[in-house]
Amino acid sequence: MARSQSRIRRTRRSVQALAITAFVGIAAAAPPLSAQNGQNGQNGQTVAASRVDVAPVLDGILDEPVWRAAEAIDAFVQQEPDEGAPASERTEARILYDGENLYIGVRAFDSEPDAVIATEMRRDSDRILEEDNFQIILDTFKDFRSAYMFVTTPLGAKLEQQVFEEGEGGSRRGFGVATNINKDWDGVWHVAARRTDDGWAAEIAIPMVTLRFPDQERQEWGVNFMRNIRRKNEQAFWAGIPKPYTLTRVSLAGSLTGLESLNRGMDLRVKPFVSGGAARVSQAGIVENDGQREIGFDIKYGVSAGLNLDLTYNTDFAQAEVDDEQVNLTRFALFYPEKREFFLENAGQFNVGTNSAFMRVADLFFSRRIGLSATGDPIPILGGARLTGKVGRNNIAIMDIQTDGLPGDVGQGIGGRDGENFFVARYSRDIMARSKVGALVINKHVGDGHYINRTFAADMTLAPHPAFLVNSFIAKTSTTGVTDGQLAGYIRLGWLDEDWNVYGEYADFQDNFNPEVGFLPRNGIRISKIHLERNPRPGRFGVRVFDPMVNITYTTDQNNRLVTRRIHHMLGTRLQNGAYINIWYNANLEVLDQPFRVRPDVVVEPGTHRFGDWRFSFNSDPSRRLYGTVYYSPQTFFDGDRTDYSASAGFRLTSQLAAEGAFTRNDVRLPGGDFSADIASFRVDYALSPTMTLRTVTQYNSLTDQWSTAARFNYIYRPGSDIYIVYDELRRNDYDEFGRYNEFASFRERQLIVKVTYLFSR
Repeated sequence: MARSQSRIRRTRRSVQALAITAFVGIAAAAPPLSAQNGQNGQNGQTVAASRVDVAPVLDGILDEPVWRAAEAIDAFVQQEPDEGAPASERTEARILYDGENLYIGVRAFDSEPDAVIATEMRRDSDRILEEDNFQIILDTFKDFRSAYMFVTTPLGAKLEQQVFEEGEGGSRRGFGVATNINKDWDGVWHVAARRTDDGWAAEIAIPMVTLRFPDQERQEWGVNFMRNIRRKNEQAFWAGIPKPYTLTRVSLAGSLTGLESLNRGMDLRVKPFVSGGAARVSQAGIVENDGQREIGFDIKYGVSAGLNLDLTYNTDFAQAEVDDEQVNLTRFALFYPEKREFFLENAGQFNVGTNSAFMRVADLFFSRRIGLSATGDPIPILGGARLTGKVGRNNIAIMDIQTDGLPGDVGQGIGGRDGENFFVARYSRDIMARSKVGALVINKHVGDGHYINRTFAADMTLAPHPAFLVNSFIAKTSTTGVTDGQLAGYIRLGWLDEDWNVYGEYADFQDNFNPEVGFLPRNGIRISKIHLERNPRPGRFGVRVFDPMVNITYTTDQNNRLVTRRIHHMLGTRLQNGAYINIWYNANLEVLDQPFRVRPDVVVEPGTHRFGDWRFSFNSDPSRRLYGTVYYSPQTFFDGDRTDYSASAGFRLTSQLAAEGAFTRNDVRLPGGDFSADIASFRVDYALSPTMTLRTVTQYNSLTDQWSTAARFNYIYRPGSDIYIVYDELRRNDYDEFGRYNEFASFRERQLIVKVTYLFSR
């Protein structure tokens, strides 16, 4: 045992030494700080917005005289494929404002206008980013960290998102979940676009009340533009961005000047809703019918130009999209993203956690813990308030939510549940150019206070060099009945430049660290991680960039006993057309102190288990009308074998109609038993226009023999006002020992809901 502990200590020292050596070597080879663009947040590009008395008509034709009076922005440079070279196609943008709206006109000239790729009309679709598009980012506080991003296409499709901490948290090539990009934020803005004989054009209007900015007479914002010319897989920027980064790197943006006397009106938006419907549930031969009627409202008030107050009463999330089915073959909880509107705006201001694109380690605040049960069933929210925004260099985020209870005997766990109150307060202050320090307090109060869970944290982001970033936090929880072992700490040092992506992490979560309003799959552990990735560009064989990497993760318990080890080897290959080929091998070690129940009837016995997994995958060019992905993963799995297969294919029949199907199978063979897990899904999207869409999703999970169907129709009949018609159906079948269908043991639920919202804005 002593020999084993010594080996672990030597291994951890080797990993730490490797990390230090890598950081020192790369830092020594890097250009001096003064040669790195953007450390002081100044790119050098500047454009002045022109004030107008008469607003342009949004019709996609830039023929009004006011556009000719505005300064032309036309010096775009490539990032991909030839960094710094002039864009291969001319792009011209102009900026106007009238106090209440910011207007942006775009002429995207193209030498082959018929080759422009535009097949997607749905709002917020990921495919918008894979076709010809024009992107705008506005750093309204010019803090070089946060921004609003707007994307449109030749079809007038819209996508908007909020950016925090320059989007840090996603991988450099766009895989994984970027924890500081809020793609689900829905801001009110307007666009009209059309294809032309020489390319395409768009006119955009962004109301000032959609944005937050400093409370001062004269404004200077950060701004940047990007055009994606998809058939060439070319990205061209107005303010040049080096290859490791994306448009979210707002510290490298240019400056927008000339904005004066901006008018937000009363800065008051009231959004009442009414919903009604019916549900039918059949279980164990008993049928129940239930009518549903709800009335509530959301209020948004600008306390100041940079600070926003949100109030909600009888909050309803009937229109939220359903979660994707997942199979969990691990011992730990799966992560499902937040999709409910009230929690989305400025969500990044509450973030404190580990900076990981894959295999999330910890988020100290996770809004899905509010108003949703452990199984994802909704818990009624009576009301709540949020205050979020920015005052000078101070970032403020405060939220208080009260959920309803259920009658019954709570003490005996019979049918009852106490209501819960959630209070979250987050403060941070910007320091230096791109750094910050902050603190977080979370209080979960159950019923009359017989149970309380609290989280306290302090965090820091330090960016002493454009390519070097340090993230860290220390935290403590306090739970009723628990007295010790409730501390946690985390630090990450990362280097990201054009050639290298290197980082090291260390996290320590004591045995009783319990952030109940956060996401923590595992406590009682210490994690050490080192990641080395280099990105050569051969410039031949149709390859744009290689992504070879090694990622080593060691996890011990609080006594430094090794409990998990993962050594990840990967070679990714990005082709010139955007297709991606990936090969990886993971060498895994898992120490089980208790039996691991993979399935109710399949158990892995305690002991030390070593196994490995291969994965071969291919993602086709995502801009094609017919696109798809496929992977094959043979592997050993604890004391047995496992093979994973997955395939998906999508087809855009027209710019209005698309379909996508996916199938995943896990074949598991263990000494304790064999089983297969299948997940299948089929989606159909129909967009009558960018403001009227229908999506249907049918999913099947073989582990629960569950079928689910969800259909969601959305009509935006005026900006910020919606009509939703939502139909959900869930079926779980049960069979006897002879494989015969058992009607009385099966479950059926059908629900139809109509919801109408109306936005009053003053």
